[in-house]
Amino acid sequence: MLVHVNSRSNVVPIAADACSLSVVDADRVAAVQRALPSDDSVQNLAHVFGLLADPGRLRLISALLEGGEMCVCDLAAATGQSMSAASHALRLLRADRVVKVRRSGRMAYYRLADSHVRMLFDLAITHIGHEDGERGDG
Repeated sequence: MLVHVNSRSNVVPIAADACSLSVVDADRVAAVQRALPSDDSVQNLAHVFGLLADPGRLRLISALLEGGEMCVCDLAAATGQSMSAASHALRLLRADRVVKVRRSGRMAYYRLADSHVRMLFDLAITHIGHEDGERGDG
C-alpha cells in the first residue's frame, strides 16, 4: 500500500491503482470530455448492456444467430427455457428493438432486428475468448 503525507502530516492511504500525486493534464481532460458521449447516450448504452446481461436472453440471441428466424416453441426448446420465460425475454428484447416478430396465424416467429446485434455478440465472444495471458494491464 502506498501512503501520502498531506500538508497536515496525516498519513493518507492510496490505493495501488490510483495516482500517488494528483496532477491533472487539463488539455487532455478537456479533449476527452468533449469526445465523451452525451448523458442520454450513456444511459441508453447502459440500458442495452443491461438488457444483454441476462444469460437467458443471451441464449435466445445466440439461438437466433445460429438458427435465423424461429418460433417461440423452438427457441424455448433450443435454449432450455420454459415457454413463459422465453416469451417474456423475447418481449423485452422486442421492446428494445433487439429482435423483430412476424406473426403467422397463432404462431410468432422471431429474428434479430439488425446486424448490429451480431457484431456486439461476436465482439463479446472474441473478448471473453482472450487467453488469460493477454488480460490485465497489457
